[in-house]
Amino acid sequence: MASLLEPFTVSFVVRSLIGGVLLAAVCALVGVWVIARGMTFLGEAMSHGMLPGVAIASIFGGNLVVGAAASAFAMAVGVNALRHSREFGRDTSIGLLFVGMLSVGVIVVSHSRSFATDLTAFLFGDVLAIRWPDLLLLAAAVAVVAVASAICYRPFLALTFDPRKARTLSLRPEVANAVMLALLTITMAVAFSVVGTLLAFGMLIAPSAAAMLVARRLPAVMLTSFGIGSAATVIGLWISWYAATAAGATIAAVAVAMFFGILGVRRVTTAARRHRSSVPTLPPIPAPEGSS
Repeated sequence: MASLLEPFTVSFVVRSLIGGVLLAAVCALVGVWVIARGMTFLGEAMSHGMLPGVAIASIFGGNLVVGAAASAFAMAVGVNALRHSREFGRDTSIGLLFVGMLSVGVIVVSHSRSFATDLTAFLFGDVLAIRWPDLLLLAAAVAVVAVASAICYRPFLALTFDPRKARTLSLRPEVANAVMLALLTITMAVAFSVVGTLLAFGMLIAPSAAAMLVARRLPAVMLTSFGIGSAATVIGLWISWYAATAAGATIAAVAVAMFFGILGVRRVTTAARRHRSSVPTLPPIPAPEGSS
């Protein structure tokens, strides 16, 4: 037991653990809506599209999270502006903006003297380098997202299942969509500070997707997603400590592995249930004549 707890006696690992748990909370609140609304590709594109803002903030000595948020917001505005285009579909606009912003980010970073080091940190993050101010920022993001999600729960729910009904109920789906994009922007920006731009998407989607295999009601799905994300953080940090692997990547890999593990167990149990229900049962043996 002492060896299992050894990594969590070190101060920077404890900060990483707190940061990962806070990230699991904010991702649970937003990731479920992203999957339910079919916004997964937008989340992935936004995670990559943060690179230009992060690179510019790094070069000019600004706050990287603010730069990531600004870049992600620009991506969301661009996608929202092009979603009603008649010339091409929404996925096409997301793909074009995604590639364009990622290219701009790489070009900006290539002008930096420490190109390789900066790009690696931007893409893969450094969860073990989280400081207390970073944790305060994460905690503030959790509070903002939690309050907004509670206030907008009914509009989000109506927007997810029937936007036209949301409009007839005066729930203002356009405003709800804008708030959801803003929450996604905040989530991806703070996720970048923990696991980098490439792995932020994994932490947003994997725990929520796994939770949807276990629970049905949305509040229960969010709570389950938080539990899965927190467990992935603990296991990932523990593996990283003893296997000397990148902590952020290990956390994201554990989260994805947990999704496939839950999916495998679900399929096995479903197949076993179907097999039991399809097995014919023999009729009861009639009692011998004359027996009482």
